[in-house]
Amino acid sequence: MDARTAPPKGTVTQRVIDQIKAMIAEGLLGPGQRLPTERDLAAQLGVSRSSMREAVRALTFMGALESRHGSGVYVTQLAAGDLLESFGVVADLSRGPQLVELLEVRKVLESTTTALAAARIDAGQLAEVEQHLLAMESTDDTEEILAHDLAFHRAINYAAGNDTMAAVLDGLSSRTFRARVWRGYQEEGAIDRTRREHRRIHRALVARDPESARIAAAAHVGEVEQWLRERLAESQ
Repeated sequence: MDARTAPPKGTVTQRVIDQIKAMIAEGLLGPGQRLPTERDLAAQLGVSRSSMREAVRALTFMGALESRHGSGVYVTQLAAGDLLESFGVVADLSRGPQLVELLEVRKVLESTTTALAAARIDAGQLAEVEQHLLAMESTDDTEEILAHDLAFHRAINYAAGNDTMAAVLDGLSSRTFRARVWRGYQEEGAIDRTRREHRRIHRALVARDPESARIAAAAHVGEVEQWLRERLAESQ
């Protein structure tokens, strides 16, 4: 949830959000459990139904709750992907310098997950990464390359074995965000360089070399980051 949708701190709605989050954290409400009715929970927490309704709406946006038509409101499974899904909104709507900041974050996290993947990836996961690499090299269609580029990195991120970090990177690497940056970058003749960078990452994974994998991934994202910095400087 971003600043435009989050309730102001200190409001009744924010206090209700905090109380429900505390109930979940303390195990009073578990994954998949149905919440009391809006009326009952509002009475239990001593707030109005409108404040309760706003809090539930906010927690649903955050991925902590889900509304099932005709059934009620339930706690989600609280998987990292559920809780961090709204993170992608930030990436999709960011502009200018904030895009550079997001690429900096991605560079740090993706270099780490790629290093972890080099140590942990299994044969099936490695085959999936290679499949997307070969697909990228066998086409010049921009949309296909973009799709396999996204899938290549996603497979590596989940092979690292840290679902929370992978979910954050899913948000940072949403198709919308990636397309906005990637297309302009590729228009400057960088497709071959990008393919070489992906091959370098793949070789490090095959060699089970975490440090080489970290360096290759950081350099790959760093190329795009530097290109974007230069474009922004030119536009000022």
